[in-house]
Amino acid sequence: MRPLKFRLFLLPLLLLGLGFIAAAVPPAGGYAFAQDQQPAQPSQQTDQQQPAQLANGLLEAAVADLAKAKRAFAAIQDGAKQSEMDDETLVALSGQVDDLNRSVTAISARLKPRTAEIDTRLTQLGAAPKEGQPPEAPIVTQERDRLNAERSQISAVILDADNLTAETNRLSMQLMEMRRKLFAETLFKRTDISATTFGDAGAALVDEGIKFSDAVTSWIGFVLKAKLASFLAAVCLSIGAALLFLSGGYRLFRRYYVQDETIENPPYISRLSVAFWSTLIRTLSLAAFLVTSFFFLSNFNVLRPDIAPILAAIFGFIGLVYFVGRLSNAVFAPFRPHWRLVKLSNKGAHSLTWCLQAMAVVNGLDYVFDRISESMGSPVVVTVAKSFLAALLIGLILIAASFGSPMLAKNGDPDAPGRRWPHGMAIILRVLGILVIFTSFIGYVGLARFMATQLIVTSAVIATMYLGFQLGKAVSKQGVFAETIIGRFLENRLTLGEVALDQAGLAAGLATYAVALLTGIPLILLSWGFHIQDLELFAYKLFTEIRIGNISISLLGICVGILLFAGGYLVTRWFQRWLDSNVMARGQVDLGVRNSVKTGIGYLGIAVAAIISISAAGIDLSSLALVASALSVGIGFGLQNIVSNFVSGLILLVERPFKVGDWIVSGTSEGIVKRISVRATEIETFRKQSIIVPNSELINASVGNWTHRNRLARSEIPVSVSYDADPRRVMDILLELVRGIPKVLRNPEPHVEFLRFGPSSLDFEMRFYLSDLSDGMEIRNNLRIEILKRFKEEGISIPYPHQELHIIRDGRKNGQAEVAANELTDSADGPEADNHIAERLALPAEENAPEAKGAGRRRGRTVAQ
Repeated sequence: MRPLKFRLFLLPLLLLGLGFIAAAVPPAGGYAFAQDQQPAQPSQQTDQQQPAQLANGLLEAAVADLAKAKRAFAAIQDGAKQSEMDDETLVALSGQVDDLNRSVTAISARLKPRTAEIDTRLTQLGAAPKEGQPPEAPIVTQERDRLNAERSQISAVILDADNLTAETNRLSMQLMEMRRKLFAETLFKRTDISATTFGDAGAALVDEGIKFSDAVTSWIGFVLKAKLASFLAAVCLSIGAALLFLSGGYRLFRRYYVQDETIENPPYISRLSVAFWSTLIRTLSLAAFLVTSFFFLSNFNVLRPDIAPILAAIFGFIGLVYFVGRLSNAVFAPFRPHWRLVKLSNKGAHSLTWCLQAMAVVNGLDYVFDRISESMGSPVVVTVAKSFLAALLIGLILIAASFGSPMLAKNGDPDAPGRRWPHGMAIILRVLGILVIFTSFIGYVGLARFMATQLIVTSAVIATMYLGFQLGKAVSKQGVFAETIIGRFLENRLTLGEVALDQAGLAAGLATYAVALLTGIPLILLSWGFHIQDLELFAYKLFTEIRIGNISISLLGICVGILLFAGGYLVTRWFQRWLDSNVMARGQVDLGVRNSVKTGIGYLGIAVAAIISISAAGIDLSSLALVASALSVGIGFGLQNIVSNFVSGLILLVERPFKVGDWIVSGTSEGIVKRISVRATEIETFRKQSIIVPNSELINASVGNWTHRNRLARSEIPVSVSYDADPRRVMDILLELVRGIPKVLRNPEPHVEFLRFGPSSLDFEMRFYLSDLSDGMEIRNNLRIEILKRFKEEGISIPYPHQELHIIRDGRKNGQAEVAANELTDSADGPEADNHIAERLALPAEENAPEAKGAGRRRGRTVAQ
């Protein structure tokens, strides 16, 4: 019955170290084989003058390793034939086959680079001359023949290794099939259940008790006489580890899993959090203590081979009972109704808690007694009788629980008598109990025992995972994480905002999902027949090798690559800041040069970090050449604008026609350059609008740069005076005013141009140069104010446009001319008035005559007044 148990009750004990062992330590056989291979590894540094000797050395090492692998394969085959009924041996052989498969694959991988070198050399030598062609040099022919012979030998070894790899894969599938058959045979093995069976079991049980008592007595004597110091040291270390785990767990996680009695009506998320973390953390703490205790006792050679499995079973029994008890107390909370997760009455919560713990105790004791029988060499009938009684008791407990009334009363009072189960739930419990008992009575004790175990272990694990999922879902809701203890701590300590706390809640929810899955799935797999070494191999393959066709992906390598890229990115950013603030800033390097250097270093560092991370992740960069060539067509058509902008950005950073801080004009965009990237340039206008201009437009179009070489600029102020003013005096006044401005350059000297004779004014333009064009607006404003003030003092007038109209009266159109005169006299000089007059003049004379007369009379009265 040993394969049937599947070490179910060691699950809580072994969970803590499972992930670290699987990820960090390959199977033992792999190390041994790798150590055997190391002496045969050739040096990678070759001497070009002796390629044949090196290649032969590499080939000889590969042949020797392949021969050793074949011998190991034959030994595994023989072991599989001799251990068809031993599940543990088959598991160990499966691990050896997996190690052997990886080792043979490594042999082929070592030879393939040499094959590529030979192919390259043969391509350089070219084909042998055909008939009628000039003969080649003898040394070339000898070199080609030698390379072809070597390539043939390497190809034969690679083919042999590939065949051995296929054989190991087939053997691995055969071992898996053998384990499945053994599991099925053990599970569905039928035993006659009769009075004789129990009579024989009773007699054998008496002998087993005597043997067990003698074994324990002799072991105690052995410890007291020869291993007392080791035993006391192991006990002290175990107690110290227990205190460390318990006190550390209490100090670190007390606030997350202790039910606060002062809270009368805790929120549902708090109840979920306490239930999940109290079950998980306390169970893992006890499991760590038990594993540590067993480890110390074993390594100090205190345990004998006949006592070690019994003590391991006792530790597993303690862990299982504690786990089920913690889960039932967390969910049902029999003594704290306000922390209860399900709607049960107080009496119902107590009864269900006792039922679950009773089933766990029965199941655990059966497992302990089974290991005692196995260690004492008792007949199988004893194990059958014990398993029959355990299955019978568990079935009766299920049936008894189905007749209870645990549901909360309608009035919501937990102290009131409860209601019965929902009809469907009661039927399910009775069917399960009857099925377990019926299966035991017909002789399938192993199947009944397996069903009872799954009802306890798998149900408890699934319930814990469900709590974890519900907790993660509750924490992930918007605004919920900020109300938790961790959320308030982060808010106070790190001063996080609402959005940051919401993102942290989402991450906390995902982390809770991951913890629930990584805890529950291994336990469920172990309870359903998987061995611990199976999980180790699965975890090792998951983290180191996932094959998709001919592509091998390593999650561990990907994680390392991501960490290397993140480290390279941070180092690049740090170096950029250091170079900018400590080197270029002290050297008073121009701002644009500093930006170009920083940008170039950033792209270079990120590119190097990406290459290193991709290589560390196990991705062959040479394999990307085919993908790059295939994508080149798409880049040429669909991504040509992006590529054009990228190349244009590199040109701008290197050529620097403008830099950050320059005042440029491009098309309709004018402003200050704020940032130059490889795709686009950011320009901030004087109205503080950011314009993102693609780099290709700046390369292909004309760009005006006011500050390309310096900030020197010419500024102009147009001035118009009346015809009565003296031009010489006006020019002298303007020069006097502009020369009085300190920021105006004396070289080039400011001057005034007499531009033209305007329609109603004399037009001048004052021109002067500034060292910084950004001062132009202020200086021009001040100069205009001074010019206006000085002209008023000098009596120089600044004319405004005016127009004289001469009205001609002639006969019939007298009224229309009068109207035109009045309109022009009373209206403004705008285009709307001209259009209005034109429309009035275009009217017939008969329609305009009354209006013209009325207008004339009004004008006459105005003149008289």
